[in-house]
Amino acid sequence: MSEKKLVCVSCPMGCELTVVLEGKEVVSVSGNRCPRGEEYARAEAVEPRRVLMTLVRVEGGMDRVVSVKTDRPIPLRLFPKAMERVRELSVKAPVTIGTVVEKDFLTTGANLIATRFAR
Repeated sequence: MSEKKLVCVSCPMGCELTVVLEGKEVVSVSGNRCPRGEEYARAEAVEPRRVLMTLVRVEGGMDRVVSVKTDRPIPLRLFPKAMERVRELSVKAPVTIGTVVEKDFLTTGANLIATRFAR
């Protein structure tokens, strides 16, 4: 068995969590003061996920780049591959907030969407 120490970021309390693992299976979670802490710890200990926020090139406009993000968290282990893919992408101007730059980004089920306007 192994133990992981985490600080929960699900709410402002910032509970110090202890996760006991047997291989990749969570045996127990302690230190959480709300149910969200346990849920966070179980996911974070096995496969951390984050929302990817970055920039994509804009073609044919005044702005050179537009900010984008995934519309849901993706596995953290995919971030290097995600950035390789982002470097290959571009979007034609004009771009509006919410424009889907790439659907089902890296087959994660998350869409890569624009978070601002680009002219």
